[in-house]
Amino acid sequence: MEAHNSECPANIRVLVASDVRLYREALEQMLRGTPGIEVIASVGGAEPSLDEIRDHAPDVVLLDMAMDGAYALARQVARTSRNTKVVALGMPEAEAAVISCAEVGISGYVTRTGSANDAIEAIRAAARGEVRCSPKIAGFLFRHIAALSGERNGTDPVAGLTAREMQILRLLQQGLSNKMISRNLGIELPTVKNHVHSLLNKLGVHRRAEAVSLLHRKTLHESAPQFLRQSTPK
Repeated sequence: MEAHNSECPANIRVLVASDVRLYREALEQMLRGTPGIEVIASVGGAEPSLDEIRDHAPDVVLLDMAMDGAYALARQVARTSRNTKVVALGMPEAEAAVISCAEVGISGYVTRTGSANDAIEAIRAAARGEVRCSPKIAGFLFRHIAALSGERNGTDPVAGLTAREMQILRLLQQGLSNKMISRNLGIELPTVKNHVHSLLNKLGVHRRAEAVSLLHRKTLHESAPQFLRQSTPK
């Protein structure tokens, strides 16, 4: 997935952020030998990384997502330096993690199975204003965009569920498996599977995590004060 926006800077200034020293130093060494990339700092920890970003405004932050405070740091980068892009390093290809990254302003993704070349290309893409990611991650992002678009248009797919489907969706939200739901409700396992399949179709999603995410956003919206709901863009 790539969205063209601007030309890549002639010399991309990069900050490496990871609290694992061996990992951080290996990344720094790799990038220092890459034409067109300048490592301005290699930092361990979210707080000192933010200080460096404020002082030097790098073009790209290569951020180890396993580092404590990584998500909070990514959110702060978006607020602190408008021109600094963040590339998430070591990302699991899990929908919840990808959506969390998108919501805090991540500009690129390198999965745990990614190569050194993948990291370099993600840095260059982010510097050009593009998003580089796997087809799987792109699918997560497009489905999330579609769900948000539906909400802005005033549609509420959750409202179309039956009482039993809604009951099962709330149990899915609690992390229960089909077998656990079957025992909890006293119904047959195939019946639970049919209900889950039906509610996923009605919500227009393919995975339980997406369905739970829709329910979560609906709950947040309904629990917000009335004046906040009225000010939400449609």
